[in-house]
Amino acid sequence: MSVILKAENISKQYRLGTVGTGTLSHDLNRWWHSLRGKEDPYLKIGGVNDRSLKAAGDYVWALKDINFEVKQGEVLGIIGKNGAGKSTLLKILSRVTAPSTGIIKTKGRIASLLEVGTGFHPELTGRENIYLNGAILGMTKSEITSKLDEIIDFSGCEMYIDTPVKRYSSGMTVRLAFAVAAHLEPEILVIDEVLAVGDAEFQKKAIGKMQDLSHAQGRTVLFVSHNMVAVKSLCDRGILLENGMVTATGDIAHVIEEYLSSSKIISRTETKITDNHRRTNTSREIQLSKVSSIQTHNLIREELRFKIDLKLNKRILESVIVTGTICNISDHAIGSFFSKPFLMNKDNLKIELSIFNHNLSIGEYYMHFSISKGNLEGGDIEVLDHAYEAIGFEIYNESYEKDYLLNWNKYWGDIFFQSNIKVLD
Repeated sequence: MSVILKAENISKQYRLGTVGTGTLSHDLNRWWHSLRGKEDPYLKIGGVNDRSLKAAGDYVWALKDINFEVKQGEVLGIIGKNGAGKSTLLKILSRVTAPSTGIIKTKGRIASLLEVGTGFHPELTGRENIYLNGAILGMTKSEITSKLDEIIDFSGCEMYIDTPVKRYSSGMTVRLAFAVAAHLEPEILVIDEVLAVGDAEFQKKAIGKMQDLSHAQGRTVLFVSHNMVAVKSLCDRGILLENGMVTATGDIAHVIEEYLSSSKIISRTETKITDNHRRTNTSREIQLSKVSSIQTHNLIREELRFKIDLKLNKRILESVIVTGTICNISDHAIGSFFSKPFLMNKDNLKIELSIFNHNLSIGEYYMHFSISKGNLEGGDIEVLDHAYEAIGFEIYNESYEKDYLLNWNKYWGDIFFQSNIKVLD
């Protein structure tokens, strides 16, 4: 198969804390160097793209020296942690932004689905936006019309197709946007994490469509997702980005293994909850401040025990509950749990959480935690604080032997584990 996309020495530099290129003096300095036929002097400087570190200068390399190629009909998975540079790379490949250095060589049209509503005009109807999007992709009106019924049917938004898009939910917008991008037959389809907005039925439908595009029609797909199950089932090869640089490339199973092993979630026995663990805005009337494992080894069929430190920021009279989700290291939610209600009657409170009927297989896992108030039975729950990837743990057999049993398709998050909460003195 021929190479349809090639990236050579792609780098992208940004100035921290400033919109645009920076100060007037920097612009004049760039102009003076350009006039003399010299390169931009500020491309020689710039820090590593590590969001957890304090900035050492005014410039940062969001991407640095990225090289890869994609063949026709191949599905390439691009994975990495938040802030690794995945979305920046896709924007460069889609020509939304230009690289600071390097070149992109492509053959054929590129259709991109980077953010919810990208390329859609909120005042236009769904039908009108299909024609607008198709025109942007270089399609004629007759070509779009021939695919119109198929696009509308796939999106599942027929009732609202003549309603302005501004009245669509985010999931409906993604459905229509993906339907347009997939059915207008681009040679290269670029998809960011936006499919996560859709429901399970649509995600399955979208992945099936992408498989059909690549295998049956020979189209090329670039796919970014944090769902390792979807990446493994869909992609042939993968690229792992870390701090704006490629750290692994090759067979998708190998790249996923590198990504999971580079994560330090499992090795942590204690986590101080910082804003890096919080991806949603919550009131934080009560705040999760620390989670730690009580047991060194968690044996199969024995209860799990964790200690959680809570901080009271605003006095509340009603009871609260701790809820959580257990995931395996393939990022697949296995099950959930919730505690009995208890009162937060101190500024700082320590509680012990026990999960005693988990029936987890031997392997590695991590947990999300939430602290909430409200009526659980009535579904009237307000999340006060939420911590993603708060703690990792391993399940061993009786002889403490480690066994990596990664079953990619076994578990779906429909199990409720029994748990108990004990307020510590």
